[in-house]
Amino acid sequence: MKFSKALQYFLILWLLLFFVPFSATADDFENRDANQKCFRCHGQTIYTYYNDWIERDVKKMMNPFYMVDSGDFYKGSHNKFYCTDCHSADYEEFPHPGDLRYEPIYTCIDCHGGEEKYEHFKFEIIEEEFLSSVHTSDKIEDFTCWKCHDPHSFSLNVRNGKSIREIVAYANNVCFSCHTNQNKFQLLSENKKSELIVQHDWLPNQGLHFNKVRCIECHNQVHDSLLVAHNVLPADQAVKKCAECHSKNTLLLSTLYKHKVIESRSEKGFVNAVIINESYVIGATRNYWLNLISIIIFGITLAGIVIHGFLRIIIKK
Repeated sequence: MKFSKALQYFLILWLLLFFVPFSATADDFENRDANQKCFRCHGQTIYTYYNDWIERDVKKMMNPFYMVDSGDFYKGSHNKFYCTDCHSADYEEFPHPGDLRYEPIYTCIDCHGGEEKYEHFKFEIIEEEFLSSVHTSDKIEDFTCWKCHDPHSFSLNVRNGKSIREIVAYANNVCFSCHTNQNKFQLLSENKKSELIVQHDWLPNQGLHFNKVRCIECHNQVHDSLLVAHNVLPADQAVKKCAECHSKNTLLLSTLYKHKVIESRSEKGFVNAVIINESYVIGATRNYWLNLISIIIFGITLAGIVIHGFLRIIIKK
């Protein structure tokens, strides 16, 4: 029995709708209509408003620093919030009152501190680590959580099952956004931005390291209780010994691969198998059976040399 093309397309569409998991969209959030008032301007490169003085609509370009991508917002961890949950309700007026620019900005601990629901994130420990970081030293003022984590687009990265490559790219882009941008760097420091390539000229295969591991693997102090350490150390205290990562007791198991608890290849004899699932790190990923076989081959070769030499001596005599 042959189906018409129209019926075939209908069946395929029905199967897709029935079996493909439904993904959330902006329509699933009650705050969408209220937030749209803000996104109408702050989500656009060009926005329009009515000017009472000249009695006509006027188009303006939005300051790029005040733009928020609504798509990123609804995919982020704060997607259920109303804009006025964090910003003053006075922003609903336009033009916005000028004194709102002095409005204090909430930090993570203001909302998440002491909350049993978020206890597993250990925000209190994160804050202690952050306050000990080189970023909050006396030389840098006004450094908050949001300098690294944009509240309008922040999403859990390490805990959401993303690949190591995606985790590394996300984390390093956070660091590069300031440390490779002179303008952003000067907002926080009077010092001239250093060139990362020059600073890391001692590091072999720079590009490979920047693509495969996060900056914080070498620049953060490891904390056993935190999934991601937040105490950024001064440059002179950064890890520079290759053996810290390229060894059986690799530092990467306490940092980058900390969340990967299932070693799918451990039954085949691999040491640190969780790493080899994503990449190969010289010295850190080994196989017990391959090591044993190589030792046996080396032993047999050495024994052959000794026996051969011994026989030559006897024959010569």
